[in-house]
Formats: sequence, C-alpha cells, structure tokens
Amino acid sequence: MARHLADGALSSETVTKACLARIEAIEPSVHAWAHYDPQQALMQAKEADRRRAMGLPLGPLHGVPIGLKDIIDARGMPTENGTSLDAGQRPTQDATLTQRLRNAGAVIVGKTVTSELAYFHPGPTTNPHDPARTPGGSSSGSAAAVAAGMVPFAVGTQTNGSVIRPASYCGVIGYKPSFGSVPRTGVLKAAQSLDQVGFFARSVEDVALAATVMGPDGQDRDCGLNPGPLLDTALSAPPVTPDIAMVHTPFSERLEPATTEGFAELVDLLGEHGTEAALPDLFGRSAGWLATIMASEMTRNLGHYAERDTDQLSDAFGALMDQGRSIAAVDYLAARDMQPVLREALDPLFERFDAIITPAAPGEAPADLSTTGDPIFCSLWSLCGLPAITLPLLTGPNDMPVGIQLVGAYGQDARLLRTARWLLLQCSPDEETGP
Repeated sequence: MARHLADGALSSETVTKACLARIEAIEPSVHAWAHYDPQQALMQAKEADRRRAMGLPLGPLHGVPIGLKDIIDARGMPTENGTSLDAGQRPTQDATLTQRLRNAGAVIVGKTVTSELAYFHPGPTTNPHDPARTPGGSSSGSAAAVAAGMVPFAVGTQTNGSVIRPASYCGVIGYKPSFGSVPRTGVLKAAQSLDQVGFFARSVEDVALAATVMGPDGQDRDCGLNPGPLLDTALSAPPVTPDIAMVHTPFSERLEPATTEGFAELVDLLGEHGTEAALPDLFGRSAGWLATIMASEMTRNLGHYAERDTDQLSDAFGALMDQGRSIAAVDYLAARDMQPVLREALDPLFERFDAIITPAAPGEAPADLSTTGDPIFCSLWSLCGLPAITLPLLTGPNDMPVGIQLVGAYGQDARLLRTARWLLLQCSPDEETGP
C-alpha cells in the first residue's frame, strides 16, 4: 500500500475512505475504536495526496491509515485511557511516537480501545473471529482493528502481555521491540520499568516499518536504543539457515492440549534447526518478579485515580492498588535487580541460536468477554525487555487463531524479524506474507 501510495497508483483519500467504510460496517459488532473522526482522517489523507502531487518529500508510511491505542496522545483527539475518569481529556501535543508517525506520512484514523488504564479490566472490544471471545488486552482495539481489516497498521503497548497475547488471539502479527527502543513520551505511564510500545499488522514487513518511530527523543530516559534498519534486514535472506531453540518454560503446564500438539508439529518441521531447551528453575520465578514490579509501579503512577473516585474503577484495578501498597521496598528492589540477571543468563542461548520459540498464549481466545486472557507466556520476556513477535501459525479446535512467539536477543530486533519472516515462509512457502 505504501509503495502504491508513493507512486500515485493509489490515493490516500481512496484508501482512507475504504478503511472508514469497513469501520462503519463492522464497528457495531467489534467495538475496536474509542474515538475516530472520519472528517479529520480524510483531511489528513487529502493533505498526503496534495504533498505527493506537489512532489514534496514522502515518508515511509505516506498516506497509510493507522490506529493508536487510547493511552497514546494525539493532538486533536481525546486520550481517555479506558476510564470514565479521563472522559473528554484532550492533550495539546502529540506523543513523540505520534509525531514521528505523522512525519512518516501516516494518516491517524483514531484511537483504539484499551482495557482500563492498560490493566486487566476489559473494554467493549470483541474478537473479530468470534464476537463471544475476548480479543485479549490491554491493546484489544489495536489488535482487533487490524484483524478486522479496519486499518493495516496499529500501535499498542505491552507491560506484561498486551501486544503478544492479543495478536495471538486475533490472528495477526504483533511485534514488541526491545525495551528502550521506542520513546514513551506522551504515553500513559503504567510501570516504567516494564512499559514497551508495540505494533500490529498482517506481515513481518509491515511491522518492520515501525522503525520509523524508534530511537531516543531526549525525554524518555529509558529510551537509548536504536536497533537499526529493520525493514531491509527483515526482507533479506538469512546468511545461513537459522537455528531456533524451543524453550520449555516453567509454565508449560498451562498450555491447552491442541496448542501443545501444534507446537510439537512446528518443531518437527524445523527438524535439525529446532532444538529443545529447558530454562533453569530460577526463570520460574519471573512471573512473580514481574507482578511485584508491575503492582508497585502502577500503584505509584496511577494511584491518583483511586484517590479521585474508586466507584468509577473496576475491582481488578482496586485489587492492584491494594497489592501495590502492600509490597515492601526491599522486595520491589530485589525484583528490579533480577531483570538484568535474567537477561544476561539468556546470553549463552542466543550465542548458539538465532531466536527462541515459545507459545504466545495458552491456546485460543477464551469465550469470555470478562477476561483478557492469560499473559503468562509473555511475562518472562517482558521482564527481560527482549524483542518478541507473534506469528499466526496455529489454529485451535474451534478454528480460532493461535500464535507462536519468537524471542530475540536484546537489541537484535532486525535479526529477529528476519528469522520470523524466514519461519513464515517455511510454514507457508507459497505465500510471501505467511499463513
């Protein structure tokens, strides 16, 4: 789409109108959007077409319609963070990544639904494959909007499993870059030691375009990493056949039987290039350490919402606040200390293997709209801040998508995306964009 828009074979106005028509047709059942403004979107699209007609420089996302999770600021649009306490709140300036997307030429259609304050209490979004099932969370609207064909690209965030899990449930590509590679200035601060921006699309090449928003902005002190030219590397052939480690995590007993079977078939497909490996027992404590950090920091950063009006907040959020207040400083600091320890402990594995392959979720999206599902297969990698990508390679017993997750070494995002594209082609050699 970006290529056709750049060379004039498509107009941004035409593409944006098609996306808006799709939204109007199925939004009443999917509920992916917290806010969208057709008039504003078409104004942006017409401006993109005007720039091309005048021969002005075009960005890599010129004229492409996108969605932003509703915890990311965009001037002229509300940021309501999934809570009525922020109803009508309108930021006066863009988040850094929003501004970079605009500079790249993207047309921002609107804000996608988030769970309440990017935690577990779900919003109204349903799974496009089955409206009785959850789309996952907290980036529920972004995943559903891409899966339903409303926009080709959307932005989300992940503190625990909020990109990888909904991508698995909705059957799209979900990419969470290395921690510290995307600035979070202008994004709701939930747990600053864990918060990471991520992207949804329908191909590895498309999420690789996310490189346009990466790199330090001088304001997010945790953002100091620039993984380099992702798209060119993602499109290239690996210099040698990748070797992938099938890692058995301490949480494997939570897998549904069909996921276990499908995962085993995938490992068989890899043959000599897929090797089973077990993590030390120490890694079994990772979910507890993440929970300690998450509860402590979210209570510190978001506790003012509970002080304003607990009646407008969910029981789940209230329980999180209670948990955070009960955590001793020594336990929080000890959990923080384990983040670099676990990351470094994985270095020998990445010296031998190009990537780790694990489930993205226990199985299909639960047939329960009161939950966002189990993030356990994301927790370790979020705690370590490693790059991860969901690939929609499996199908569950109810014909629902089930993703697998590839995890790369810290800062080796380009290599991870190249390996992911290679794996998709092995599983579906006749389809350039995978299954």
